[in-house]
Amino acid sequence: MMREANFKQLFEEHSGFVWRVLRRHGVPEREIEDACQEVFLVVHRRLSEFEGRSSLRTWIYGIAVRVGLGVRRKAFIRRELLVTGPEEQVSPFDLADEYARREARAWLQSALAELPRPKREVFVLYELEEMTIAETAAALGVPENTALYRLYGARNDIASALRKRELRAVTTVHSGQSHWPANKKGAISS
Repeated sequence: MMREANFKQLFEEHSGFVWRVLRRHGVPEREIEDACQEVFLVVHRRLSEFEGRSSLRTWIYGIAVRVGLGVRRKAFIRRELLVTGPEEQVSPFDLADEYARREARAWLQSALAELPRPKREVFVLYELEEMTIAETAAALGVPENTALYRLYGARNDIASALRKRELRAVTTVHSGQSHWPANKKGAISS
């Protein structure tokens, strides 16, 4: 059995990672703390079964994903709408920066939610959690070439979504009054 001090260290080293995995897999903020505790209960219970065929981090990732899916499934069964909680208070000096960061985070969360699960998982692990492609493939139980293929597809999908977002922003700005008023015949007036 693992000593309490060692488990505390394991928790401290991996709790932020688990928190991010749960959030990126759609667990609502109000449920994340409980889900994180559930992940570490499973880790504690099953740690003796860990065979070391992958890194501890990738093993914990798999547990976090399964717990997160369970939380989302329960919410669906209860027919809850998963929404974000109330806005946090920020100082007036940082308001513009904080707004931009929140906007970017919200957009990324939305773009990730649109990706098929296999692509999303690879993108999150490789790009956001900074795992190597070998660790990512091991965490997902797929060959490295499959992980690379999914990563390439996810990057293309995210880039496409970003281009669409930018195009919408530009067309919104220009959808108001035209800069070139037309005369009655449809020609540009001078």
